Amino acid sequence: MVVVGGGSQGAGDPDAPPGNGQAISVLAAREGAAVAVVDVSEHAADETVGLVEEAGGTAARVIADVGEPDQCARLVDESVGALGGIDGVVLNVGVGAGLKLEGTTVEIWDRVLAVNLRSHFLVARHALPLLPRGGSVLFVGSVAGLRPGSFVPSYDTSKAALLGLCRHVALEGARRGVRANVLAPGLIDTPLGRLASKMRPGRESTPIPLGRQGTAFEVAHMATFLLSDEASYVTGQTFVVDGGLSIGGL
Repeated sequence: MVVVGGGSQGAGDPDAPPGNGQAISVLAAREGAAVAVVDVSEHAADETVGLVEEAGGTAARVIADVGEPDQCARLVDESVGALGGIDGVVLNVGVGAGLKLEGTTVEIWDRVLAVNLRSHFLVARHALPLLPRGGSVLFVGSVAGLRPGSFVPSYDTSKAALLGLCRHVALEGARRGVRANVLAPGLIDTPLGRLASKMRPGRESTPIPLGRQGTAFEVAHMATFLLSDEASYVTGQTFVVDGGLSIGGL
């Protein structure tokens, strides 16, 4: 299995919670998967590899900047080489920049869309022919792609577009027995989430029906289900893990 964005921005900080990609990597390894941890940061990737190995799993490190188109195909090939094949791909990588329309430059827009959307297309395009029947592609989106609220238009747009990309990958992959789904987390206590709260303090007071932020492992449990054979008849769908945030207040 390949986890793109498998490192954590809190790497090296003993007090930092895990990121979604890190939690998915560790939980998948506990379930028996060999994991290629892909990240732009060597340190972050190495930390996740170490956690996978501590959990008794097998992991390989792949360093790539998905903002560079040629590296999207390379990361798939390196993962296949390191693991001897792949049966699942998790596209968890994402960035956000530019507050509101007036704070979003053309350069910010292009960079965010390149990382959050173009890379997902490029990785899926290269990986799909290599996945066996029963394989799975999981796009990690966000409730920001379902409703406004982040105040970062490039981020919201990229996450909304993943739903359309996923539906196409699901339709094309179905002919080969490969599934594709979107997992859309809400407010999750991750290093990236904490950084977002520093930039926009009001984020912490967002009313959530269940009364708290989620954890990366709560996201990871849904992810491992969607990647598993237990979800063998599920494709082209969006699954929300947000404590009820997207349904509004009670």
